[in-house]
Amino acid sequence: MKPQDMKDLRELIEFLKQYQVAEFDLDRGDIKIRLKFAQAAPTTGIADLARLTVAPAAAAPATLPVADQPVAAPATDPDAGLHIVKSPIVGTYYGSPSPGAPPFVSPGERVEKGQVICIVEAMKLMNEIESDAAGEIVKCYISNGQPIEFGQPLFSIREG
Repeated sequence: MKPQDMKDLRELIEFLKQYQVAEFDLDRGDIKIRLKFAQAAPTTGIADLARLTVAPAAAAPATLPVADQPVAAPATDPDAGLHIVKSPIVGTYYGSPSPGAPPFVSPGERVEKGQVICIVEAMKLMNEIESDAAGEIVKCYISNGQPIEFGQPLFSIREG
């Protein structure tokens, strides 16, 4: 691979890590790339590990670890001790019942278990998402109209 190709590959890896993509495949002519990120155990604090496969289409894949960059010490998690409400489905996030309406919840507001906190549109159906914990909304991780994935964090709640 050329130095510019390696630079582009490193940028791709950082992009995939930033958006927490678990696997990525690329097949272009004589180059095949497969990236698979292993999730670190939640209690270890060790950074995610990535494995990289680069091979010509006609050759057997070679596996190279992407560990030539120094790993920074893990930062303290600002969400430690907070309850994270995650999306139960894939779809489009909406924070209010209709355009121009006030949001269901905002940071600093108190919510009760079972209270509707947002809508996720999936296959033209509007699914009301309820809080699974009572407490104060600390942060909303998603912007209105943004596509979301299953299990993606939506809100953090300080229980109590």
